[in-house]
Amino acid sequence: MAVGFRFRDFVPEDQPEKGFESLFKLFMQLVTITSGDVGEALSWLNELDKQYSLTDDNYGMGNFIDDLKKKGYIDENEQQKGEFKITPKTEQGIRKSALEEIFGKLKKSSTGNHRTPHTGQGDEQSTDLREFRFGDSLESIQMTESIRNAQLNHGMDDDNFMLTEGDLEVRENEHKSQTSTVLMIDISHSMILYGEDRITPAKKVAMALAELVKQKYPKDFLDVIVFGNDAWQIEIKDLPYLQVGPYHTNTVAGLELAMDLLRKRKTPNKQIFMITDGKPTCLKEAGGYYKNSFGLDRKVVNKTLNLAAAARRVKIPITTFMITSDPYLQKFVEEFTEVNQGKAYYSGLKGLGHLVFEDYKKNRRKTL
Repeated sequence: MAVGFRFRDFVPEDQPEKGFESLFKLFMQLVTITSGDVGEALSWLNELDKQYSLTDDNYGMGNFIDDLKKKGYIDENEQQKGEFKITPKTEQGIRKSALEEIFGKLKKSSTGNHRTPHTGQGDEQSTDLREFRFGDSLESIQMTESIRNAQLNHGMDDDNFMLTEGDLEVRENEHKSQTSTVLMIDISHSMILYGEDRITPAKKVAMALAELVKQKYPKDFLDVIVFGNDAWQIEIKDLPYLQVGPYHTNTVAGLELAMDLLRKRKTPNKQIFMITDGKPTCLKEAGGYYKNSFGLDRKVVNKTLNLAAAARRVKIPITTFMITSDPYLQKFVEEFTEVNQGKAYYSGLKGLGHLVFEDYKKNRRKTL
């Protein structure tokens, strides 16, 4: 009887997976959307349970809440008894979850850094081979390729094997570079307007990038700032709690703070990533705030472009991730990008994480 494979249509199980792990995945998503509000996340989870029967008689929502406490994911709020808050363990778990969701599962390498186009006496092997040159280390010689070259060049005579310097091949080394990145996140009111939640995907991207840097590029620096009417720096651990406010968009304040942070970093590579969905509409002046949400205000635009030029002069490229497809705003972003000689992406929310990840990896330049 012949052995083979039997194919049939895939029929998914009617009942969703039950138990702690399946509920925990949903809880981590919900607690991100609710900006760390455990009570609201559990209320939503209860509603989902009513609709989709996520629990059964063997494992209920009460069991899940008890397990969250036992496993150290939530603690009772000391200020308000009966209410829960997430723990540092959960904050890290949210970042890891975002990393896996957006970038896929990444294997942790050795102290990772960004490759550069400069080859030679570097400190990380590449996939490229070249001929041996005087001064190359013996450890860099690839013996399999070199012996193959000798056989091709001098024949297959086992009694008189010949290996010359011209047969030797070595593997190129690539220099690593240390990078300082400032991630700017727009938290103006437009990030939740028109029934579209834009802040949650932006938060997930920030958390995923933070976890990526921590795992794969531990020598790199990542600072996160938010900007509305003003701009201020936030800690990585505060990202799950980030919320949109009743703010205008003070891009100038964000860029000024980003450049101040990068000036303090003694790294060869510096860059700014800016995630926004709108035009700059606000400036801070001695007498208060100058605001204009109607159109692109010349005064606000000119100061923003001046900062883009200032960043270019100190070799800080700005990559703008514009999460809106408004043609009116694209012209401004194109001008801003040209002045800075940076890059711009016009992306929907779905592709935002992939673009940020790819652009971060492509930073392979080094100041020599």
